[in-house]
Parts: sequence; C-alpha cells; structure tokens
Amino acid sequence: MNEIDLHRIDLNLLVVFETLMETRSVTATADRIGRTQSAVSHSLARLREQLGDPLLVRVGGKMEPSPFAELIIEDVKPILRSIRRVIAPRSLFDPGTSDRVFRIAMPTLTKVIAEVSKRVEAEAPNVKIEWLPAHHDVYSALSEGLIDLAHLGGEPRLPDGLEQQTMEPFSWVTFARGDHPACSNWGIEAWHRYPHLMVNVTRSMQNPFPLGTGGDVGARRVSAMIGDSAGVASLLARSDFLATFPAILLAWDMDAFGLKPMKPPIDLEPVLVRFFWSSRLANDAGGAWIRSIVIETYRRLQAEAEARLSVDRIICPQSRA
Repeated sequence: MNEIDLHRIDLNLLVVFETLMETRSVTATADRIGRTQSAVSHSLARLREQLGDPLLVRVGGKMEPSPFAELIIEDVKPILRSIRRVIAPRSLFDPGTSDRVFRIAMPTLTKVIAEVSKRVEAEAPNVKIEWLPAHHDVYSALSEGLIDLAHLGGEPRLPDGLEQQTMEPFSWVTFARGDHPACSNWGIEAWHRYPHLMVNVTRSMQNPFPLGTGGDVGARRVSAMIGDSAGVASLLARSDFLATFPAILLAWDMDAFGLKPMKPPIDLEPVLVRFFWSSRLANDAGGAWIRSIVIETYRRLQAEAEARLSVDRIICPQSRA
C-alpha cells in the first residue's frame, strides 16, 4: 500500500469505522453517531478508497470485517480515545453523562471487578471499563495514556512519569479442593508431595516467591503455569493442584467450588502491591474518579478477604513429631 497523506484523512471516518466495528450495522451506526445511513455508507466508501481495503462487507444481512479491519481497529481505538481525552474540557467530568471508556490492567480479581462494575453502573451508566491483563509493556502504555490504571505485585522500580498508591500487605493462603488428601495431613511434606499451580502475571514481573531448588525446604513442584487467574477455582476443584495466592483472589470462591484454605507451611515474605498511573494525567478528573472507585473497592475487599480467612476457617500445618 502506498503511504497515505494524513491531511486527506477526515477524523470522522475513523469514528465511523470504530462504530461500525462495534455495531456491524450501517443503520445502528447512523443512529449512534447522529448521521444518515447514506452518510455512513459514503464515509465507509471513502475510507475503503483511502486504505485500499474493503474493511467491512455485508454477509447475510450483517457487516463482517476484513482481516485488515480486525488488525487496525486495535490501533484506532486508543488513538481516538487519546484524542477525545485531549479535546475534552479540562477538569470537567460528569459520570452521569459520560460515555468514556476506561482501561484498567490488573489480574482477574473477580470480586473486585464485580463490585467496581456495580458502582460504575450506578453512577455512570454509559461508562465502559476494559479490564486488561498486565502485559509486559504496561508501564509504557500508562505513560502514553493507553491505560488509565494498573495494579501489580512486585518491587521493580517504577519508571519516571508514574505515580503510585501502595496497598496494605496481604496474607498468603494455599487453596485446594475440599477432599484433597493434603487437607487431612497438611504440612511441609504435603507441600512437597502434591503438584502446585502458579499464575504468571507477566514476564516482566518476578514470581511472588521463588520456585526453590531440590535442597530448599520451601521448594514447590510447580506442574502447571497459566497466564491468568480466571478459572483457578474451577481448576483446583477438579484436580490435585495446590495453589498459593493472596486471600482476595479466592476468598469468595471457596464455598462455591468447595475449596479449603490452608496456611502455607513455609514463611513467605509480603509482596509490595501497588496501583499506579501516569503523572501526566494525574489531574484528569475522569481518571481520578475511576482510580478512587477501584482503589477504595480493592482496599475494602482485601480487608474483607482477610477476615473471611480468619484463624477459625484456615487449616494450619501440623507440627512434625
């Protein structure tokens, strides 16, 4: 494809393209952006000519995207989001009328996501949240304004241009299915004997505690490593895996999936847990609003999770003779 003269591209064409990719309908797109169907069709035709690709074609009464359209939409969305943020009135943000999309990178903490979503729906019914995994370039994405807020554990030094909020330390808990053999004879021997499941949040982050070596008393036999915490409770309920996580991850899934909490038989150091965001956008009213909701919700639920896994519910290691 020949290089495109940017001065010939109408920004509204990208707005039409983004909406078409969401609705897959010329009629629905016209209704959403307040234009006629013929105007939407004309915009699509112009964009096809500019990009040299059909982009979306009608198949069985529905607009289906081309492979090229699927590829570029992931670049178009953050571009438009950044432009909307730049031209929005400074310090003005009305949750009740806003249709802003916030992007939050964090592990899949289902209770936190559910509670945040419930509050956002009540205060800002047209606001959307994209919950994203914390990928390896999350810091640069924050700096560029492509992500509004991120949450990670670990102690790497934050790059310049980011601000942070440190959370309270959490308790490590080992989870297993309720009838797991380890539950009736829990201790360092069971810790060594049964396979462990571990979640790798991102390649750039260190594991919460080391795998250990054969001669290390705290060594685990990690048999499975997965990329996200979603579905961990279901997996534990159907296997002999042990999994050691912060209480907040599974405290509300224990009863539903029949899991038992156990105190790890080794000493595990606390892990620094932080929320962080771009210093450049720290005064953005919308960003401050969503940050306050997410951080407040996380702090409250973390305290509740610790309380749910109090001493009377957790299985402690048996002392060895």
